[in-house]
Formats: sequence, C-alpha cells, structure tokens
Amino acid sequence: MAAIPLPTPCYAEKLLPVSFSSHATSAHKIRSSGSFRFKRLNKSQFVCRAASSVAVADLDADEFRHPLDRQNTLILRAIPGLNEIGKALLGTVTEQVMLLENIGTSVLASENQLPELHQLMVEAAGILNIEPPDLYVRQSPVPNAYTLAISGKKPFVVIHTSLVELLNRKELQAVLAHELGHLKCDHGVWLTFANILTLGAYTLPGLGSLIAQRLEEQLFRWLRAAELTCDRAALLVARDPKVEVVISVLMKLAGGSPSLADQLNVDAFLEQARSYEKAASSPFGWNAQTRQLSHPLPVLRAREIDEWSRSKEYKLLLQRLKWVNSVV
Repeated sequence: MAAIPLPTPCYAEKLLPVSFSSHATSAHKIRSSGSFRFKRLNKSQFVCRAASSVAVADLDADEFRHPLDRQNTLILRAIPGLNEIGKALLGTVTEQVMLLENIGTSVLASENQLPELHQLMVEAAGILNIEPPDLYVRQSPVPNAYTLAISGKKPFVVIHTSLVELLNRKELQAVLAHELGHLKCDHGVWLTFANILTLGAYTLPGLGSLIAQRLEEQLFRWLRAAELTCDRAALLVARDPKVEVVISVLMKLAGGSPSLADQLNVDAFLEQARSYEKAASSPFGWNAQTRQLSHPLPVLRAREIDEWSRSKEYKLLLQRLKWVNSVV
C-alpha cells in the first residue's frame, strides 16, 4: 500500500480532538506559547467522596444521544468506503505518534498523582457506566479538554492546566463527564478516523481535495451534534436540576476568568442565548456563522441543555440513579 503523507504531527493540537473546547474552531492548528503556572489543588477545591457513588442503572448511550447526533451518525455511516479509508490512513505509525505526542508532554493522574482529579474522573465514569480512561493534565494557556481513542489502546482524556484554573470542582467534573460521553457514544474512534481522513485526503493526488471538501461540511455538522450529546452526559453526572453547573462551564469558556467568576450569571447567559436565537433567525444568520465550526456556539449549547433538563427523558434517567460500590 502506498504511503499517504500526513502533515508533520503535533496531533494533540492539529487533529480537531474530541473536545470540550473553549470556543468553536475550524480545522486549523491551535498554537500556544509561553508558560502557565499550575496552581496546587487544595482540599477546599476537591473533597473526595465516601467509598460509594451513584450510577444510572444500565445506562445505554442511545438513551441520552441527541437526535441530531443519531441522524448525522447514520449519514456518515452511509458514505461508501469511509471506514476502510479511515483505517488505511490511521495506521500503526500514526497511532503511535498520536499516543506519544499526547502522553509524553503531560502528567498522568492516578491515586497518588493528582488524586482529586483522578477521583472526579472515576466518579463520573461510574455514573455513566463506563470504564474510566486515563486522565492527563497538560500545560497550556488555552482552556480545553479532549479525548483520543486509538484502536488497541486504552483511550485517554487530556485537560489543560488553564481549564483547571478556570473551573471549580463540580464544573471540572462536568467537563470530564462530557469527554466520557464521547467514549460512551463511540465518538472517539469515529472522530479520530474522520480527522485523519480529512487531513490525509487533501494530500491525495487528483480528487483528494474534492473528497475532503465534500466531507468537511457533513463532518462538521456531525461534530457539532456530537457535542450536544456530550453536554447531556455532563448534565447526567452533575445531577443539577437548575443546569447551573453545565451552563456555567459554557459561560466561562465563552468569556470567563477566575477573577470574574463571582460576577457571572447563568440566567443572564440563557437570556443572551434567547436573544441570539432571535437575531440569527434570518437565512443568513446562524447557518453562515456556524457551518464551518467544529463546536456549536456556547449560547446555543446552553439553550439546548437547558431545554433537555426540563424533558421527560432526562427526568426518567435521573429516577434510575442508584447507589453502587465505588470502583476505587
């Protein structure tokens, strides 16, 4: 098989990783520079729970999957040869480069290394009935979290130090739950294949660019739908009837900072979301602004999760919460 050249990798930043991003981005490399001091986590921020937790009994991914996610996943699966091309592009060497690039520059959380963050991940995974992935903390001034699922290897989540600084304990766990939602719904493998496909297809002679351009709009539409699903996973873990935790995360990522945290207002942000929806109702508004974005706009995500929090579907899932023994 002829080798298909891929861009010189810093895959952790280039591959549009499945992420709880600080903002919606198109498929461009995100560069970060400078240093960022990692503040020591103290017990006022993190308090480990007792040796038991809750879980949604027999939770299936389709029970909280957003309808747009389900619809656009079916469309992607119907594209002839997509899986085969993705597997060809995602070869052994590429997988290894991706793995080493992401874990070689980060700190692995465990029971004796960043134990509070590790506990947040374990608790969130227990609620969603999923095996906890590895969790890495990476130095970066860009608030972000992302997941990579590489075939044959344990999936892992990476969070940036600036995100830890920006969010409180409950908000951080909501972010981790969002990332777990990608794994619960098998988004990780799909997105890894799709990202490699898009990057690699542009290097193919002849029709390669045309193939990638045709896939791009549908791919981004699916990416945005997948993010809405994972916001629901975050809400299930937060178990917050007023949705303040998840919406607070979205609000902080849109325009927050540690010094402004006590001035932010969830209700005002939801009102902003409603005003945006009204302003973007013209044919040239919402679609023109979002069609090339990998993530839905924060105000639209806030509106979507607020609506789902009042749904019968969400309330029935909460009724299935039960106490279980902790996995640690």
